[in-house]
Formats: sequence, structure tokens, C-alpha cells
Amino acid sequence: MRIEKARLIKPNYSDKISAFYWSEDALYILDQRKLPEREIYFKANTLTKVFRSIKDMLVRGAPAIGIVSAIGVYIALKELLKKKLQPISKAKLDKYFTEVINKLASSRPTAVNLFWALSRMQKIYEKFTSSLETETIDEKTLQVLLGKLKAEALEIWQEDILANLRMGELGAPLLPEGGILTHCNTGALATGGYGTALGVIRRALETGKKIEVWIDETRPYLQGARLTAWELSKLKIPYRIITDNSAGFLMQKGLIQAIVVGADRIAQNGDTANKIGTYSLAILANFHKIPFYVCAPSSTFDLSTTSGEEIPVEERSEKEVLYCWGKRIAPTKACALNFSFDITPASLISAFITERGIIYPPFRENIKKVLECEI
Repeated sequence: MRIEKARLIKPNYSDKISAFYWSEDALYILDQRKLPEREIYFKANTLTKVFRSIKDMLVRGAPAIGIVSAIGVYIALKELLKKKLQPISKAKLDKYFTEVINKLASSRPTAVNLFWALSRMQKIYEKFTSSLETETIDEKTLQVLLGKLKAEALEIWQEDILANLRMGELGAPLLPEGGILTHCNTGALATGGYGTALGVIRRALETGKKIEVWIDETRPYLQGARLTAWELSKLKIPYRIITDNSAGFLMQKGLIQAIVVGADRIAQNGDTANKIGTYSLAILANFHKIPFYVCAPSSTFDLSTTSGEEIPVEERSEKEVLYCWGKRIAPTKACALNFSFDITPASLISAFITERGIIYPPFRENIKKVLECEI
């Protein structure tokens, strides 16, 4: 595989599982649609290819989407450099950069990490271009800008890995021994490395806790059955997959002692957008008096959003419901509704596990306090 020979650009961290690799010539993205049957890396060396990889869910998971979008900004500017259009006016470069940001921002509307990462890249661009004393930008100047964008993308990636490791340390003590249920995929495949909710489970196991991992299959995209199971198999961690609608019965039978999930966006009051089915699990956990934890980095919190009512919920193609592995499973004229996320009210959440600390209710007050503290 070409990526094995390329000079990799990566943070100072290595895991057994990587959702993507970055080399000098391109971003190589593990096509998660092909897992667990095949491990194929897609070469994303243009803005359009990075956009499609996010939009079409080759890469998924809010933190991973944020990192890939940041690298996508760099790739887009590098594309411009290759076109030999320098010198270029600052006005034209501004227009091009805005188009890049807007295109990537339109790929997945719910994951706030996407917008957070793009905002950071935009600030680097604006700081650099505002300091220029000329209205014309030559190739040498554009190369300097590229270096700054590259450094910021790497910093975003590194920060995510460190956040995941820290969340694992803070969250592991919360998990009791026994059955732990997780939903969707929140491991290294969904992040820069190690994982959020799955990282907490990994760390708890590493500390010697006797945990039985239960995985929701997570219809219709089967991120649990395909991806989380694949990760745990790679890590040699025992697990069992259940159908999504088995979770309540397992709780009733006393097989689940805690639930830990990830998040795609968390409002300032604690309402949380996550993979469809999370809300149902939270209700079941509340009824059975089982702790329900949400694990997410600080970049997933959206303090500009008052409550879950303001969070946009992505609606994906009905084909994901009507078809399975390329084969139609519903009658020819059947229609479907396919929300990719749901909103879990803060009142159903026991605590948030973040790299800045554990956040307990009252969330509207404590989220702000914890996110403002230094680490």
C-alpha cells in the first residue's frame, strides 16, 4: 500500500487503529463503509475528495470529522498552489478560502466539532492575511500560509488525542464492574486516536476492572456491529453484540450496570445530540436507575446553542433503511424516515466525561465552569 512508503505527517502518538493517515501527497482515509470485511484507504488529495469522504461517511465521528476538515482546508490551499495561479490578489484568495470553509461546513450539519475546527483554521488564515502589507500574494507567501495551516491542523489532531487519553483516565473510575453498554462507535475510528466513550471502557479494562462490553448494533448504519466490534477485535477485548431493541431487556435482567456513549453536539444546558437511539437508551437507563454517561471533548460543547431544540438534526437518505449491504430489504414502494441523530434531554444524563473534568448537574451552571477552567 502506498501509504506505507509515504512520509507520514502525524502527532506524537500511535494506536493500533487509525481512521486516517496524512502524508505529504494526500490524506489517506480508512473507508469505514467497507469494514469489517475490507480495510481500504481512500486517497483524498483534493477538497472535493475530502468533502465526499465526510459527506458519504468514509470517515465519521464528530472529533474525526473535525480533524479531517482541518486537514481539508490545508489540502484545498495546496490545490491552489499547484495550479500556479500566483501571484493572486488577496480579495481572490479570501473568496476562495471562504468557499472552502463553506463547502466543508455543509458536509455534516450536526457535528459541532466540524465547525469548531474550521473556525480555528479560519482564525489562522485571517491572522496571517491581515498582517500582510500587500494586496498581492505570491507563491512564497502562500507557502508560509500553508505551513501555518498545517501546524494548526496537526495541533487540532494532537489535542484530540490528548483529550481522549485524559477522558479515559477521568472516566474509568466511574464505570462499575459488570456489564457496560455502548452505542454507535466512539473509538479510535471516530477520533484522532484512542476514543471517547470507548476510550473510557478501554482505560477501565487496562486498570484491571472486570467489565463485560455490550455493543448495540446501531441501525441502520451498524456502526456498533461493524466498527466498534472491529475495533475491540483488533484490541483483543471480549464483547457481545446485541440488537438495538434488546437493550431494555438486558437492563431488566440486571446485565447492564452502566451506559457510556459519545456525542456530536452538546448544548449549554446539557441537551445532547448523538447517534439515533441514544435517547431511547437514556430513557431506559433512567427507568432502571442505571448511570448514563456522555463522554465528549470540550470541542463538542456548543455554548452558543441554548438547548437541544436549536440543534440541527441530520436526515440521511432513506436508502440506508430500505437497503442492507446493497440489497433492498423492504417492499419496492416502501418509504422510510432516517434521522441520523436524536436529542437526549440533560435530565436523563448522569454526568459528562470531558478532558477538563467530570461535569455533574446542574449542567447549565457546571458546564460553563468546567469548560472555562485551565488544564
